[in-house]
Amino acid sequence: METEFKLPELGENVESGTVAKILVARGEELKEEQPILELETDKAVIEVPSDTRGVIREVLVREGDQVKVGQAILVLEKATEEEVAVGPQAKKKKRGKEHEGPKGEQKERELVRREGVERGDGQKKVKKETALPKEAPRWASGDLVELSLPELGENIEAGTVARVLVSVGEPVEKDQGLLELETDKAVVEVPSSASGVIAEIFVQEGEQVKVGQKFISLRAKEGAVLQAEGKVAPGLEQEKEVETEAKRELRAERPSEPEIRESIEKPPEEVPTSAPGEERKGPREIVPAAPLVRRFAREIGIEINEVSGTGPGGRISIEDVKNHARKIHKERAASPVPLRGVEPEPLPDFSRWGEVERKPMSSVRRKIALHLSYAWTAIPHVTQFDRADVTELERLRKEFAKEAEAAGGKLTITAILVKIVAAGLKVFPQFNASIDMARSEIIFKKYYNIGVAVDTERGLLVPVIRGVDRKNIIEVAAELTQVAEKARGGKLSLEEMQGGNFSISNLGGIGGTAFTPLINSPEVAILGISRSHMEPVYREGQFEPRLMLPLSLSYDHRIIDGADAARFLRWLAQAIEQPFLIVLEG
Repeated sequence: METEFKLPELGENVESGTVAKILVARGEELKEEQPILELETDKAVIEVPSDTRGVIREVLVREGDQVKVGQAILVLEKATEEEVAVGPQAKKKKRGKEHEGPKGEQKERELVRREGVERGDGQKKVKKETALPKEAPRWASGDLVELSLPELGENIEAGTVARVLVSVGEPVEKDQGLLELETDKAVVEVPSSASGVIAEIFVQEGEQVKVGQKFISLRAKEGAVLQAEGKVAPGLEQEKEVETEAKRELRAERPSEPEIRESIEKPPEEVPTSAPGEERKGPREIVPAAPLVRRFAREIGIEINEVSGTGPGGRISIEDVKNHARKIHKERAASPVPLRGVEPEPLPDFSRWGEVERKPMSSVRRKIALHLSYAWTAIPHVTQFDRADVTELERLRKEFAKEAEAAGGKLTITAILVKIVAAGLKVFPQFNASIDMARSEIIFKKYYNIGVAVDTERGLLVPVIRGVDRKNIIEVAAELTQVAEKARGGKLSLEEMQGGNFSISNLGGIGGTAFTPLINSPEVAILGISRSHMEPVYREGQFEPRLMLPLSLSYDHRIIDGADAARFLRWLAQAIEQPFLIVLEG
């Protein structure tokens, strides 16, 4: 029994990913919990395990493919309960008995014809049955034919009427363009599937229409045949079509045999692309493709001259057009979508001034770019700066560092600040919140999860330490060390990066005096830490050398006022200088 294995749920708000590596092969016996493939999402690389067993008959995806949750990625042959019980030899015998006699032979022939099953004698019958064409209706002269919007392409369900190409009372021929439809991907010309005279137009320019919706009715010609899935019903003679200017042009474009041979030796010149509706300048290149292929390309909005043919002499097939459309779709899906109201600025040709190299953005970098672009444009950022005296804290950190190492962690200033921030969120609950503008509500959280930014080769990742208020500093330090190592090794799971309430970004190990960190939406604040340095501080009538730590607090001004931000940051600085404040107030 064949069944499909579909991509399972990957995590909250994760709907798709890119196939990084396929770990199985066709013909391999798959076991439960066996890894099938590695999937690169916006945040991490995930191993997708099997939840069933069987023999792999077909792998439906390739490395580099974009796949969605619920999409089939394998075809498996699973044994039925009866087959498991009787075993393969008994199954063969049973099948042999089942097909004994005239009725059995007839049943077996029918089964072989339809499904290509393996016979009891071990011989395989190849599936050769071809799908019978659907019978196309023939219309009498004057019959009213209502035309519905046909399938426009993969994942295209609707479009906007850009231009109506005909008018009421106008005669039209089969395959003549009726309207131009603008979809998310291209402008598509919708052809007529019957010949006749336009009786009524149900749509207007600018109107949204869906696949299957009636858009035009016409009075059919005598014997007009309505197309059914590109096939004509057997027994019906095709109507002799009137040769239109467009058809003469298509016939003229069809290359001769010498031209095909010449195209093998000499590759075609590159044809410049043009925007929909923009007139192409210069001579049009003739490419080898049948009228049916040209029509298909026109219907799904593909420029036939841009398709690479794989047939003899570079001849273009329908499959070539489909592959070209998939390539365009994948490139568009991979490119970042600009935010509404933010138009991308056109770039100059940098190669005019020197050598350049272009590299595609990784999924993680692309997600970071989109996420932070949204945060910068949607959240009104304000940054508050302060300093904390960490002279005593640094002495204590070095004194108790070995205890943290014994627990498997490092007692860093970041680990200590994670605990201090969690205490501060209890005193200032508006920093432990999110804003819901759609409902005009503020969501106050009763748990304390702190995210810590980690610099990795794949980009900036933010693992989350959960329930910080219930852990001591040694436990926080050990957990932070573990998740940081996993992040740098590319083994951080999606779950470990979700559910944060507040983030900390420490650049002190690199340098700098201050910076403005961007808020990690949907959080409302983030704390930046720069490198500590010795400064002369006036204390009790004299200057003393003290180790000072620069702090930068960025906050969402929609729900946090400047005075509250200053109080919160000052509280953190005092808690760093006087840790007893954590126990006293936090």
